[in-house]
Amino acid sequence: MTKSALRRGFLVATGIMAVGLGTIGVFVPLLPTTPFLLLAAACFIRSSDRLYDWLIHHRWFGSYIRNYREHGAVTLTAKVVSLTLLWSAIGYSAVFVARAWWLRGLLAVIAVGVTIHLLALKTLTREMLKQMDEAAAGKTVAAQALNDTQPT
Repeated sequence: MTKSALRRGFLVATGIMAVGLGTIGVFVPLLPTTPFLLLAAACFIRSSDRLYDWLIHHRWFGSYIRNYREHGAVTLTAKVVSLTLLWSAIGYSAVFVARAWWLRGLLAVIAVGVTIHLLALKTLTREMLKQMDEAAAGKTVAAQALNDTQPT
C-alpha cells in the first residue's frame, strides 16, 4: 500500500469512528456531538467525496454541521435538549450513583462547564437560515449559468 492509500484509509476510519461517537453523543450528555461530527467532516473532505457528501446531506446531521460550520451556531432546540439531558444525567448520577462528595462536586463542575459552553454558542436565527438559503440559491444559479455557457 502507498502512503496516500494508508492516509486515506486512516482518515476514512477516523471519520466513521467520529460519526459513531457523535451519534452516541446525541444520547449521552457528557459525550459531545458537534466536535465529533466536525472531525468526521474534516476527515471525509480529505479522503472521500462520497462520505463527505453523505454526511453534509445527512437527514439529521447535515444541517447541524452546515449551521455550525457557516455560523458557529446551533438551534435553540438543540441547546434546550442538550441542557435537559445533561442536567438529567448529571443530576441522576450525583444523587443516586456517586457516593463521594468530591465526585458529586466534580459532576457539578463538569455540568456547569458544559452549560457555559453551550450557552456561549450562538443560537441559529431566521436571518442566518435566510443567508444560507440565499447563498445556496446563488450557488445554484451560478452553476446553472456555467452549465448554460458550456458547449455541448
